[in-house]
Amino acid sequence: MDTLGLGRTGISVDVGHSYLDDACELESLGYSSLWLAGGQIDRLSRLVDLVSATSTAKVVPGIVPVDVYDANATRALYDELESSGRFVLGLGGPQTAKPLAGLNAYLDDLTVSSDRILLAALGPKKLELARSRAAGAVALLVTPEYTADARKILGDAVLAVSQFVVLEEDPARAREIAREPLSFLASVAGYRQNFLRMGFTSDDVDGLSDQLVDALVAWGSVDDIARRVDEHWVAGADHVALAPLGTSSLDAGRALSELVGTPK
Repeated sequence: MDTLGLGRTGISVDVGHSYLDDACELESLGYSSLWLAGGQIDRLSRLVDLVSATSTAKVVPGIVPVDVYDANATRALYDELESSGRFVLGLGGPQTAKPLAGLNAYLDDLTVSSDRILLAALGPKKLELARSRAAGAVALLVTPEYTADARKILGDAVLAVSQFVVLEEDPARAREIAREPLSFLASVAGYRQNFLRMGFTSDDVDGLSDQLVDALVAWGSVDDIARRVDEHWVAGADHVALAPLGTSSLDAGRALSELVGTPK
């Protein structure tokens, strides 16, 4: 249940010299939520700027890394943006030996209402934490089958899926583009563990097999990508955030604007 008002389809915004203008155009195209990837949040004020520049779309960090910004800084950001009614706080923890303990402690210190928080979650324990201590979860690099399983754990809590997309119909080129971020992310313990949990083999993960790439990254024509997004919706996602690869978010957003709306 989309209690956060994220809408059906969002999109990541590239941080660059024109990102605020780009965000305004993406908003005008109908994207209901604008996301900033955690790696692009070099300062929390980026989010303030994005809220100020836009007028209707929700603004969501995906995610504020709790090992980079302490609870006091994050709470100050939330306090500044809460009155807009358009800011949703996406949080994620580092890959540590006891991530749940660290996230629980951070949430204790944060003192922000849980119904305005999304937690990055992949494994069942983090999904349970997202259900109990936040409005819901955001998941990256997952299959529609995973989405269906996550929905069972989350119950009525919000489930947002961040979906890498490549607007390229040549299989070799599309997979080459997709493997760029995957080559790093597959080495991150939490992602690797979840790939194995979803049924991929160690060889799939180590070699970034075509099977793994095709399952995790939507590539091809607009219709191809629309089918993958629809599969997540049917599986139980409340919101799908498009994360374009190989082209700017603005160009991809223009091409994919027909995805904005309701499932087929």
